[in-house]
Amino acid sequence: MKRNVLVVLGQLLTFIAFFAVWELAVRVLNIKPVILPPPSAVFAKAWEQRDLLARHTWPTTVAIALGFLYAFAIGFLIAVGIAFSRTIREITYPFLVVAQILPKIAFAPLFLIWFGFGLTPKIVIAALIAFFPIVINTAKGLTSVDPEFMQYMDSLGATSRQKFLRISLPWALPDMFSAMKISITLAIVGAVVGEFIAAGEGLGYVINSANISLDTELMFAGITVLSVLGVALFMVVVFAEWLSTRSAALNVKPAGM
Repeated sequence: MKRNVLVVLGQLLTFIAFFAVWELAVRVLNIKPVILPPPSAVFAKAWEQRDLLARHTWPTTVAIALGFLYAFAIGFLIAVGIAFSRTIREITYPFLVVAQILPKIAFAPLFLIWFGFGLTPKIVIAALIAFFPIVINTAKGLTSVDPEFMQYMDSLGATSRQKFLRISLPWALPDMFSAMKISITLAIVGAVVGEFIAAGEGLGYVINSANISLDTELMFAGITVLSVLGVALFMVVVFAEWLSTRSAALNVKPAGM
């Protein structure tokens, strides 16, 4: 417990030191606010525009969450197919590699033509960028189960469903959640890119509008709020990992027990 408190304090001090150096550097070097405003001005702007930022935070949150959930659902299903079907693996793997190599951001204007303005293109871009790590890591986790566990379950007459739920899935959870931590950050990037191109609301829209009007303080305020949102969503995944792995540890039992 004491160590955890020290770690948190160390993290807070690191952030405080970062902002202090930033503030000092701007003032000592006499950097113009339009180029790089000091943190004090950014925080003041964020408070001044708190209603605007709060109003645009919700659409971004929805786009990130839905994009991430779609990425997880689709990625998990594909990963299960890859892990347990050689045919699906041989058919889909080359396509997945090509899909990952293609620059999804370059397709954003095309999504605008297909889906129009609004929430849909943001969700699509976020999901496309976020789903690949989930597919690869989940498939890796599902296929790395110790064969002795499966042999033991077979000796107990376990069904395929029981083996999947009691052995394969709990075994894959660490890899799956590692991928989810990466994917939630990628979903943030995808949603913001969508807001840059095809939205009239959201933090990405605020940042882009502030950039056009050279309101650097508002732009940094939007980036700050987006960063806080990203950390919050990342911590949601971390908490879900803690709950899931704890539950899996309690529920992994041999079939028939």
